[in-house]
Amino acid sequence: MDMVTKKPDVAPTEVTPKARRRTFSLAFKRKILADAEAAADEPGKIVALLRRQGLYSSHLTEWRRARDAGLLGGATSPRRGPAVAATIPTDRTRELEHQLALMTLRAERAEMLVSLQKKLAGLLSIDLSASGETR
Repeated sequence: MDMVTKKPDVAPTEVTPKARRRTFSLAFKRKILADAEAAADEPGKIVALLRRQGLYSSHLTEWRRARDAGLLGGATSPRRGPAVAATIPTDRTRELEHQLALMTLRAERAEMLVSLQKKLAGLLSIDLSASGETR
């Protein structure tokens, strides 16, 4: 006689397609830290707080370090991800910067010459507006 084993009726488990990491706001972190500091004098109170909120002791450790570093004081959290690298000047950029420096130098020289001409005209009592140019 074959014994056929029958599986009990079990509800299928519900699994989310992709797990998401929990995120906590700065206000929540500050509140939990304040509550933990207030509960520090009584044994077991911090553990009860963590259980009630569904947190781990490592959360408190991380948040305390962040608070001591000044990262929990602002309204927004610091930007995450790789640091923005400074742009490396290309050959074209260097060439344009060189041209700009040359043009700036030429403009300064031209301004000095105009200033010198005005001073010389003033010394010689020459009217520059009546220089004979037609407008």
